Amino acid sequence: MRSGPGPAAADTWWLPRAVVALRVRIFEKVNGDRAVTLPDARHGPEVFERVYAHPAAGGRSAGAGLSDLFWYWLAPGPEVHQEHLEPGARYEDVAATTRRLLAGSSTALAATAGRTIARVLEELPRDRISLVRLRDLVMPAWAEFCYELVFKEPCPPRARELITAHADDVVSALKCTSLRHPRRRAALTAYLRERIAAGDVPDPLPSSLTPLEQVHYLQGTFFNTAVVQLSEATAHVLLALARHPHVQHRLAAAPDDERYLAHVLDETMRLYPLFGIAHRITTDAIPLDEDTTLPAGTVVCFSYPAYHATGYDRPGAFDPDRWTDRSRKHVHHIPFGMAANRPCPAWRLSPLVLGAAVREVLGRFRLDSTASHTRSIPHRAPCLLIPRGLPGRPRRLAALRTAVRARDAVEDVTRGVRQLVLGTVMVLHARRQRAATRYFEEHPAGRCPVARPEGDNG
Repeated sequence: MRSGPGPAAADTWWLPRAVVALRVRIFEKVNGDRAVTLPDARHGPEVFERVYAHPAAGGRSAGAGLSDLFWYWLAPGPEVHQEHLEPGARYEDVAATTRRLLAGSSTALAATAGRTIARVLEELPRDRISLVRLRDLVMPAWAEFCYELVFKEPCPPRARELITAHADDVVSALKCTSLRHPRRRAALTAYLRERIAAGDVPDPLPSSLTPLEQVHYLQGTFFNTAVVQLSEATAHVLLALARHPHVQHRLAAAPDDERYLAHVLDETMRLYPLFGIAHRITTDAIPLDEDTTLPAGTVVCFSYPAYHATGYDRPGAFDPDRWTDRSRKHVHHIPFGMAANRPCPAWRLSPLVLGAAVREVLGRFRLDSTASHTRSIPHRAPCLLIPRGLPGRPRRLAALRTAVRARDAVEDVTRGVRQLVLGTVMVLHARRQRAATRYFEEHPAGRCPVARPEGDNG
C-alpha cells in the first residue's frame, strides 16, 4: 500500500497545532537522515518525474527505516506483498499472477462491481435519510468484488466478514486511528490457507512462493490493498459529490456521460490521491541537479499531493471541468503511479469499477455532507444518503447537516490526539520489531542489488 501516514485534518485551523506538528515530526524521524522528499522548494515536478522514472529508483523496502513501519502495518506477509517485493524473478512471477487475476472484459468487471455495490445499498432504508460512513458502507461490497476476482464464485457471508474486518483493521492502523489486531488478521489467514489447500483458487498462484506465502500474497494484495484502495477511492468520489451539489446533479442527470464521469474521477484522484507518499530506495547514484547527487541507499519520498498541486490554476479547488481541454498525458497527474516505475496493476480496472459504483449510488440516492474532506479521510467520510423520490423535509435535512458538521468538528480534535498517541506507540513498536530490517538481514538474496562505489570491496 502506497498511502503514507501524513497528518489528517492538518488544514483544520482549530486543531491544536502542537499536536499536528509533533505527529508529523515523529513520522519524519522514522525515515532517518538520508531521506529526500520530492518535489520540494528547489526541485520541482520535472525533477520528481525524472527521478521517479530513473532505473536506480527501484528499491522497495531494503534499507529504509520507513519500511519497518509499513511492514508492521501490512503484517502478515509484507515480504511477499507486490508493492514491497524487490525487483527480480520473484516479483515478475507475482506481478504476472496479479495481472491474470485482474483480467476480464470491461463489461463483466463493471457489472460485477455494480452488483456488489447494489447489494450493500439494498440494506439501507428507502423511506428515510441514512447517515453513513462511506468507507464503511462500500468496503463489504469491494470485499465481495475482490473475492470474486480470486475465487470466480459468489462471496459467502463469512468470507465477506473476514475480508472486511481484515481490510478495516489494516487501514485503521495505517491512519493511526486504531492499534493493530493480529488475531483479526490471522482469522483471514487461516481461512485462505484452508481454501488454497483445498484447491479452491481456479488460477495458478505464484510458483516461486511457498503455500503460506501464497496465502499472504492473496491476503495482502487483493484482500487488503485492493479492498482498501477501492473503498477509499469510492468514498473520496462520493464525498466530493456530496460537497459539490452542482457536480452531483450534472452527473446524476446524465449517468451515461462517460466523459464527464471520467473528469470527475480524474479530478478526485488529483485532489485526493490515494497514494500519499511512495518511498523508494536508490540502488545507484541519481543526479538531482548540477550540484546534487543522491547516493545509492538514499530513501526518496515521492509526494503525490505536492506533485498533483503543481501546474494547475486553483489547485485546491475541486473542478472537473478543468479536464475538458486537458490530456492526462501532459499534466501532473499520476493517480496510479508512473509506467516507468511499477505502476498500480489496477490502473485499467479501477476507473471501470469506480464508475459503475458511482452510477449505482447516484441512481438510488442523493448525497449530502458537511464533513471535512482531506486526503486521508480518517473520519471514513460521513455522509447523508437521501433516497431518490423521498418527500423533501428541509428542516429535517438542515438539522442533520448541522449535526454532521458538529460531530465532525468534535471528532477531529479527539481523533488528532488519538492519532498522535497511537501513532507514536506503533512507530516505537515497529522500530523494536524491525520487521523489514530483520527480513533482509536473514534473506540477503531478497535485496535489490545496490551498485557499490568504485574501490569499495565490501
